[in-house]
Amino acid sequence: MASALSPPRVPKHKGALPSHYYESFLEKKGPRDQDYKKFWAGLQGCTLYFYNSNRDSQHVEKLGLTAFVRLTNEAPWGSSRDPGFYFSLVLRNQDIKFKVESLESREMWKGFILTVVEMRVPSNLTLLPGHLYMMAEALAKEEARRTLEVPSCFLKVSRLEAQLLLERYPDCGNLLLRPSGDGGDDVSVTTRQTFNGTSVVRHYKVKHEGPKYVIDVEEPFSCASLDAVVDYFVSHTNKALVPFLLDEDYEKVLGHVEADKENGESVWVARSTPAAPGPGPAPASGGPKQLPPVPITPVASQERSAPLLNQEENYVIPIGDAPAANYVNEDVPSRSRPVLNPRKLAKVQAKPLKPPVAPKPEPKGLHGGLAKKLAVGSMQTLFPSTGLADLTAELAEKLQRRRALEHSAGHAGDQ
Repeated sequence: MASALSPPRVPKHKGALPSHYYESFLEKKGPRDQDYKKFWAGLQGCTLYFYNSNRDSQHVEKLGLTAFVRLTNEAPWGSSRDPGFYFSLVLRNQDIKFKVESLESREMWKGFILTVVEMRVPSNLTLLPGHLYMMAEALAKEEARRTLEVPSCFLKVSRLEAQLLLERYPDCGNLLLRPSGDGGDDVSVTTRQTFNGTSVVRHYKVKHEGPKYVIDVEEPFSCASLDAVVDYFVSHTNKALVPFLLDEDYEKVLGHVEADKENGESVWVARSTPAAPGPGPAPASGGPKQLPPVPITPVASQERSAPLLNQEENYVIPIGDAPAANYVNEDVPSRSRPVLNPRKLAKVQAKPLKPPVAPKPEPKGLHGGLAKKLAVGSMQTLFPSTGLADLTAELAEKLQRRRALEHSAGHAGDQ
């Protein structure tokens, strides 16, 4: 029985091999390595890239040269019969040792590294004219690249923030580029040095005039790029100024690889440090913080204010329909409030209380102005003021006038 035809295999797409100024095999030994490890290495810009083989398009390690200090030749490691040639790359924060198979390869690596770091073709190495021509081409490419690239010591910070960064991280450098406070495309340079135990901070202005950057000093100096500006300050201070490079090699958040229970795929999980629990509900993530709950203290019955009136139903409660002991402004008791006649009080208490669903007619003898003042007085319970006692005294005076009128009218009827 013939087996089923399998689909043809499609070759995997390989990425284009990266281009480098120079590339060859290079053995590397870092500060934590026990022995040398062989890589295919390439120099592009100010970075060394390391690959497992010369057919790989993705690097496995990289090493920046912005913290370059010097290059030195090293004695053979181990046996004196070792045919290899050694040299050391000294950076501000570490020393990296390299091993190559020939003297020519060592001089080529040192020459290309010095070319991109010092932006000039070295003249103190054992090189052929063809090698010098290759380095001149690399120098032209690097100059073109730097005109379009911002140096690593350029940070978008203010004048004060630049000073604080240089003071807080003195081991990361003492020269920093930042946007000028005047706006536009101008740049400012902030430096910090120590003189007789005192911190000295200086600011320099760099004008962007067309394709050039002009350093505004006593003798203005024109540079083709911001990297050239940095090189000017470093070279003219005998390397006392070091470009600021914040060390970000160490992670700040602990994370680990975890298998997803649903599909079995590996995911990266970062654990954030939980905040200390506080009173009240936790605020929603990403939203504004909630204020802590305000404790509610019970208020005595004598200090309770009248219930809030609906603004759409601005009712007026007549005096005769409410008990004599319950006043409109309950939060401001006054001794000047009148006491009703006991006979009228019995009649008032006999009436059942009804909810205020509609405006009630005013009692006889009660003027419209008095009712309006009562409404105003009821609304003033929401905003107590010193004028409540005066209003109560005015009401008491009008009630006394009303009783006098009723009393005189009663005597006239008896006669």
